[in-house]
Amino acid sequence: MSKPTKGDIVIELKDVSYVRLGTRDLESATRYATEVLGLQIARRGEKNVYLRSDDRDHTLVFSEGDPTRQVSGFEVPTPEALDHAAKVLDDARIAFTRGSAAEAEQRCVRDFISFEDPSGNHIDLVVSPHHRGQRYYGTRDAGITGFSHIGLCTTDAKRDEKFWTEVLGARVSDRIGDAALLRIDPVHHKVALLPSPHAGVQHINHQVESIDDIMRAWYILKEKNIRIRFGPGRHPTSGAMFLYFEGPDGMVYEYSSGVRVFSEEEHLTHLPRQFPFEPSSFCMWGSKPEVLEFGS
Repeated sequence: MSKPTKGDIVIELKDVSYVRLGTRDLESATRYATEVLGLQIARRGEKNVYLRSDDRDHTLVFSEGDPTRQVSGFEVPTPEALDHAAKVLDDARIAFTRGSAAEAEQRCVRDFISFEDPSGNHIDLVVSPHHRGQRYYGTRDAGITGFSHIGLCTTDAKRDEKFWTEVLGARVSDRIGDAALLRIDPVHHKVALLPSPHAGVQHINHQVESIDDIMRAWYILKEKNIRIRFGPGRHPTSGAMFLYFEGPDGMVYEYSSGVRVFSEEEHLTHLPRQFPFEPSSFCMWGSKPEVLEFGS
């Protein structure tokens, strides 16, 4: 990857849009998403299921196939911004493909391009993802207010932080060791870049209304014998209260509440804080993680 030339404008990300996951057992994954996570089925295809967590058409897709096939979608604000993103990637000599009309329809977006970050994480940049005229209504009352962020594995944290900030326009809110928490809007982070031996989606976060929803989930997960991977706890970086738990194909899901939201001025001026890579930097309450990328 070569650095964009001076004067180039970085790609403008608007929000994290969706995650597409392969799964060995589509029906089992769907039951988990509805009965445990509390998502709503938007519709079913022959080999995939679209799931809602907020007013968007979908934020999670399970597809029958290889679980290592994972795609993270990010929205850009306009068709012109997507064209600009293609130019930035081309100038940086980053290979990308433009989605076909059929592929865009499958993703419920107007248009998109796909590429890989330096670690090999598959990224879609999409424009005009579909919204629904009906409220999200979860299968169970999980208290979910929306899909909020993802953790991505990085095989070279400093290299990938540079890519996400200099090419994709993200800003570093805080670091824990070499792990960077990146924001693309006033929310403390929409991407957590976590050092790992391999690429992939490390966790998927949904915001819930309050600590009551987190604790209610803790009891439900315990009753269902679902492995708790971390928490309940509270992140000293974002201030969010959290609970991480295991899902199908080894994916980790997170509920959190109370994440820090910067003011407009803070979003533009905040300088990242540095935390040491130790348990207290991940949880100020004393919970110990069972997550490799958190130092387990």
